[in-house]
Amino acid sequence: MTTTGRQAAKESSGQRVADWFDGRLGTHSLGKKYLRKVFPDHWSFLLGEICLYSFVILILTGVYLTLFFHPSMNEVTYHGSYVPLNGVRMSEAYASTLDISFDVRGGLLIRQIHHWAALIFIAGMLMHMMRHFFTGSFRRPREVNWLFGWTLLLLGLFEGLFGYSLPDDLLSGTGMRFVDGAILSVPIVGTYLSFFLFGGEFPGHDIIARFYSLHILVIPGIMAALVVAHLILVVYHKHTQFPGPGKTERNVVGAPFMPVYMAKAGGFFFLVFGVIALISAVASINPVWSYGPYRADQVSTGAQPDWYLGFAEGLVRIMPGWEINVAGHTLVLGVLIPIVVFPLLLVFIGAYPFLESWITGDKREHHLLDRPRNRPIRTSIGTAWISIYLILLAGGGNDIVATRFHLSINTVTWAVRIALFVLPVIVFVATRRICLALQLRDRELVLHGRETGVIKRLPHGEYVELHRPLSPAELHTLTQHEQPRRLVLGPAEDTNGVPSPNRRMPMLRLRARLSRALYGEGTQVAKPTAEEYRQAHRPNEHPADELPAVEQQPGERQMREHQVSERQVSEAGPPDG
Repeated sequence: MTTTGRQAAKESSGQRVADWFDGRLGTHSLGKKYLRKVFPDHWSFLLGEICLYSFVILILTGVYLTLFFHPSMNEVTYHGSYVPLNGVRMSEAYASTLDISFDVRGGLLIRQIHHWAALIFIAGMLMHMMRHFFTGSFRRPREVNWLFGWTLLLLGLFEGLFGYSLPDDLLSGTGMRFVDGAILSVPIVGTYLSFFLFGGEFPGHDIIARFYSLHILVIPGIMAALVVAHLILVVYHKHTQFPGPGKTERNVVGAPFMPVYMAKAGGFFFLVFGVIALISAVASINPVWSYGPYRADQVSTGAQPDWYLGFAEGLVRIMPGWEINVAGHTLVLGVLIPIVVFPLLLVFIGAYPFLESWITGDKREHHLLDRPRNRPIRTSIGTAWISIYLILLAGGGNDIVATRFHLSINTVTWAVRIALFVLPVIVFVATRRICLALQLRDRELVLHGRETGVIKRLPHGEYVELHRPLSPAELHTLTQHEQPRRLVLGPAEDTNGVPSPNRRMPMLRLRARLSRALYGEGTQVAKPTAEEYRQAHRPNEHPADELPAVEQQPGERQMREHQVSERQVSEAGPPDG
């Protein structure tokens, strides 16, 4: 037998299968390239994984529920395990939901897991998106991926609404009445849109079947495609990372995908699944049997949607009941204005990356994240946006707040109206001042080091506290960030008295004003320059070197003995250092 024949005989069946696939799909080269892909490690990166794993759980539990749910509004008389509703006429959709809850083995737990996973999925997406917003990871080349994530959040809101409405209980039917009222408020075409959606006059006979198709097929298919595209772009662009020693715009410091990251991700998936299952087992949610079947002439008290749509409900509840007549058409502003503001709030946060890029004119690629404190205005805008969301969420439950705290519902409504205009301004100013204070603290740490708590008496009688200089790694983290400068239009006229063309361009003037608001005077604390650092750390001004040996921690002597070279100081300082 030849050498080649002996080698072929020794090959296992697994090797032959692997060779077969590699010869046709190139799996070996793909695996060699991508299975060793490096991913950085930071707790905030787990928010995206929570979203992904919750989505997987939703798909798994949703497939199980589709086996037993009947998306029909045909009326039947219920005869099942839930005795209080026996003999009551209801839709097939509601009856099948009761059967899933009481007759299908494990059905109620699966329903609970599905609902809780949906709430966590959307909460995770919102937190994941705001993490990207505050750290500036939406900058080039990730603008498209930001839009993918924003679209996923928007689709998730409507996917939750459609799924929430499928059981056809009294609470979800009240939500559908709200949707119908919002559609009817659209000028001219509102009535036609309502009849088209519901298949006739509300509630119609087709809405459950239509929402079912959207909920299990159309929107999940689009979301799955966006999730895959989102992950592909994450791999293609490489993962962002927080600044630190050894981390640059051209590398990624972390662990390889296989086996380290894969093992962590697998364990975290089962952790997320276990937590959701535990919550679902002990905390009841959406007990449709308590509400009863939907009837158009009834409404349940304390009716609020799930939290992610509470801000839309709050917009309608706090809006005065204004109506005007225009050209023979009645415009119900009390509903029309909220349904216009609702998408505008989402569009603003989705379009902000492009607005910031236009203002700054920054076209470079960014792979290092910003510390939120180093971008005070962006961070303040984000916190103000979150405050608006939370205020409106509270407004969506104004009746519950009034009942629980024994207040007048008018008092609660007016408090929410005032807070909607006042609180975001307060949050913006407070966040900006906090960010500037943190920047000032970083500057003091760089120049003077950390306080040791040790007091020393100088020869001339003065008492001073000894400070410990920062390590090179800490210096790099606190000083590596850039500080953009605002756009300046220049003088109105040149030396020859010719008017500057920039002054006659309204968009350029607007850009300059916005740039001044983002990066003008008072929007950031200047980093220490290399000269300032050298002056603060002259060789004869190191009282920390005289700390008693008993006070020293492991590695402390090496830290203090380190003398930062002029080259290192220049690197730690700003470009103008």
